[in-house]
Amino acid sequence: MHRLIDIQTGLLLVCTLLLAAPVLAADKAQREPVTIEAGNSMIDMRKGQSIYTGHVVITQGGMQIHADKVTVYTEEDELKRIVASGEPVRFRQQRKGEKEIHGEARRLDYQANDEHLLLQDQAWLTQGGNRFSGQRIEYDMPRERVTAAQAGDGSQRVKVTIQPKAKSPPPENGQP
Repeated sequence: MHRLIDIQTGLLLVCTLLLAAPVLAADKAQREPVTIEAGNSMIDMRKGQSIYTGHVVITQGGMQIHADKVTVYTEEDELKRIVASGEPVRFRQQRKGEKEIHGEARRLDYQANDEHLLLQDQAWLTQGGNRFSGQRIEYDMPRERVTAAQAGDGSQRVKVTIQPKAKSPPPENGQP
């Protein structure tokens, strides 16, 4: 009887760890240090706000943002939000074991708590040959969900390109 309980407890523990792995990986990425390079900076510690201008580059783990101007919001020394503007703002993310993601827009809004990225104004996002473009693109990183929307006046419609999977090469000598 004790052996059955030990096996059930072990299986429960393994299942719990497997389900928690993506959450732990996302949390680990958020604990990476944030590095900011810029031509100029203005930091207001009381407001928890800093503004960077002049070829700004922000790096955190496998994520990188390039912009002309960036405002970073913090709360109790923890990153909460990044708002970037530029001609254009460029975004890149490489997560372990996943294809690299690239994005571009004139405005970027990144919510660090829920890893939610919003690209606006001539926005596009690519991953592994698949491409989404539109006036507004939302990317929910943990859920790997992309939502694209057209301009309010219909002038810039959503465009999605999905690449087919590569076919396996035929076997040599005509044998399966």
